[in-house]
Amino acid sequence: MLENLLIKLAQIFIGFSGGLAVGGGFVAFITVLGIIPRLIQLSKSYKLIKVYTACVILGLLVGSYLSFAKVNLNHPVILLVIWGLFHGVFNGMLAAALTEVLNVFPIVTRRIHMEKSLLILLMAIMFGKVIGSLFQWTIFVKL
Repeated sequence: MLENLLIKLAQIFIGFSGGLAVGGGFVAFITVLGIIPRLIQLSKSYKLIKVYTACVILGLLVGSYLSFAKVNLNHPVILLVIWGLFHGVFNGMLAAALTEVLNVFPIVTRRIHMEKSLLILLMAIMFGKVIGSLFQWTIFVKL
């Protein structure tokens, strides 16, 4: 009985420590690269900074819960489409912000002589991310 309690306490401590390490790394990653402030600057939504913060925290908590809980995803296709759309938008914006912060696209477009087609390239990547997420959530998760 006492042994089981000690094992569970050790598991809680190790899990919490690992969560703090991963969470700290994620926050450092986003902070050092300045992804969220850059997204706020590009979208001109300075008044919504608390909403951005709350969304990141809520998303991390819900994502952590879904990672460890046994959640059944046999939901209607429309719900999976909405869920996939949210994933696609998040992944697309994160990838776009990351590459924009690191100046990847200006360098690539200059090297392949596509300076005038930068908007088309960005839109293709964004739509690809959204469609890929929708495909994943409606085909793979539904099965």
